[in-house]
Amino acid sequence: MEHEAEVVGVGAGSAPSGDVPAVILSARGEYVPIFVSGDQAQSIGMALEGEPFDRPLTHDLLVDILTEFGGAIDRVRVDDLRDGTFYAKVDAERYDDGEPERFVFDARPSDALALAVRVDCPIVVTDEVIDEAGRPPDSIRFGGDGDPSEER
Repeated sequence: MEHEAEVVGVGAGSAPSGDVPAVILSARGEYVPIFVSGDQAQSIGMALEGEPFDRPLTHDLLVDILTEFGGAIDRVRVDDLRDGTFYAKVDAERYDDGEPERFVFDARPSDALALAVRVDCPIVVTDEVIDEAGRPPDSIRFGGDGDPSEER
């Protein structure tokens, strides 16, 4: 089963090697931290805050190109977690002569989420992912700046 999710913040998650950037999703009453690169965390965080960019970042460019060619992102799915690696899909469509043509693209969750926050499309997470990676909300603390970090 799939559950609608929202990005509640970008911050630091705990890993054996120390704190690493993470995007925190809220779904089914739990938080799901997804580790991302520093650049991805910054890109997602800036998009969440609505900060303008002097020049388009990669995800902004991709959205612009997709839109220019008549496409749209319908939703993003975080639908698998294997050996500690999250997997995602981007569901998109375009209209050709009034008929929808649907596409599904395999994506890194960080890229899929960066696109989702830019186009404000639904994000869904499967039960399997939440069951394996979900954390109780009280296990994630939010600092004074609103950035979440996972308690050890």
